Amino acid sequence: MKTFLRLIGLTRPFAWWMALAAIIGFATIGSGIGLLMASAWLITTAALIPQLSALQAGITGVRLFGLSRGALRYAERLISHNTTFRILTRLRIWFYDAVEPLAPARLAAYKSADLLKRIVDDIQSLENIYARVISPPVTAALVTLLIWFIVGHWSTAAAEGVLTCQLAAGIGVPLLTARIARGTARSINGLQAEQQLLAVDIVEGMGELRVFGMVGNYTERLHEAESKKLAMQKKASLIEGLHESLTGIAMNGAVIWILYSMLPLVRTGAVNTITLASVVFGVMASFEAFLPLTGAVQNIEADVRAGERLFEIIDTKPEISTPEHPEPFPESTGIEIRNLAFTYPGSNRPALDGVSFNVPQGSRTAIVGPSGAGKSTITSLMVRFWNPAQGAISIGGKNIDRLNPEELRQNVAVVSQRTYLFGQSIRENLLLAAPGATDIQLRQALTMAGLDSLQSRLDDWAGQHGMNLSGGERQRLAIARMILQDAPVNLLDEATANLDAVTEEALLDTLERTSEGRTVMAITHRLHHMERYDDIVVLYEGKVIEQGNHEELLAANGFYAGMWKLQHKE
Repeated sequence: MKTFLRLIGLTRPFAWWMALAAIIGFATIGSGIGLLMASAWLITTAALIPQLSALQAGITGVRLFGLSRGALRYAERLISHNTTFRILTRLRIWFYDAVEPLAPARLAAYKSADLLKRIVDDIQSLENIYARVISPPVTAALVTLLIWFIVGHWSTAAAEGVLTCQLAAGIGVPLLTARIARGTARSINGLQAEQQLLAVDIVEGMGELRVFGMVGNYTERLHEAESKKLAMQKKASLIEGLHESLTGIAMNGAVIWILYSMLPLVRTGAVNTITLASVVFGVMASFEAFLPLTGAVQNIEADVRAGERLFEIIDTKPEISTPEHPEPFPESTGIEIRNLAFTYPGSNRPALDGVSFNVPQGSRTAIVGPSGAGKSTITSLMVRFWNPAQGAISIGGKNIDRLNPEELRQNVAVVSQRTYLFGQSIRENLLLAAPGATDIQLRQALTMAGLDSLQSRLDDWAGQHGMNLSGGERQRLAIARMILQDAPVNLLDEATANLDAVTEEALLDTLERTSEGRTVMAITHRLHHMERYDDIVVLYEGKVIEQGNHEELLAANGFYAGMWKLQHKE
């Protein structure tokens, strides 16, 4: 119930639009009631063969209600859909604004396919929150009130019986079908999520699945999930059919009760047969308002489940927060790391344990060590994807937690070993770093990054994850982004990993040339051309075990010297 009330709260800014749509929906069904009542009056009166002038009121009523019903239905659909789309727009913006501060630290525990389903399908399913959950009960209540006054004008006893049948159709039947369908919408939602997870795994991991002969296994699991989902959807359809049947029985009960209550009045002359026929047809038409109620009850379960999945993410406290009064980024870009410690959630082993070193402004410092030593963790802490458990990182003497995280990231350019390229053109992938860059600036950046061959291909599609480019081209494109960003601090996190020796050599030359005069911190486990760096920090199991320049560390004949000899076959 709490989740449902929170979802209703999100629609509050559109309360007047929702009220207007509900009133027009009520007027639409009211026109349908008037149309059948006028038609019944006209037919029964015409059977008595009166003068044509005596039928004018009925003819006018049929025309009026027939035309107004169509016009009102169109207006109701127009306003309700406009309201629904406004609500969806608000939900998407609200969800994105809430999720953005959580990335990447708090979202690391979720699979990409699961996040995609929450962002797309779960929010999309909330379009029912108004059109199929809020509006139908309101319309049904207004119609019930209308019929009470219409029937009660001639017979209170008949009105009470009709009210009983309408309450049965509007409350009893939906609750009964909801009890039968309990868990169906939740199961369908869960199976859809499972299908998406399997589909993403199959598409992205097709190569590995083929190598290990597991394509059939995953396909079978996908078919099994589809079969279960179809079975649940069939059950939901049967329940919907049951609801319509029970609503029809309630309608017939109302008709029988009217005849039972009003026939004595017909015999006494208090009510004529023409009025009785009109009332009966009007009551039958009123039950149109109760047919959507089963969908309302079933959609509540689906909406609550979707809301729970969304609030599960949104209620997470962000790892990083923007200071209330952030300080401007300093002009000096010297980096000081003091007693830094950090442990990833769910791990018992510290990734960093008391790490301290300085990177003077304009200098080049390398951080080396074996895999798992904590090198890349320093990058994540530098750009404030995480907060350290203890210690601090300062730039220009200012602790980075006093800076605006967005401004910090604009001034710290990162080239990682895994360059992500979007499924857009090369131009659009470059403009991420500098949205206002001209074509001349883009081509200059490509030239400086050694990608002259791409200058004439700015509008070419980069491919999904940049698969239309080679590994070396993707890494060089990341360097072109760094050039366009023009940040005073450059972080190179295994920027040459997974490249062949020739490409790596050319890439290192490019990096040295393009980062001249900037504060550079390079993270690597491959010790090539280490004499280029002013200082080298050696990490092992999250701790600084050695520090110095290349010649000093070789002369010390310690851990660094051992890594160097091993990699160079000495």
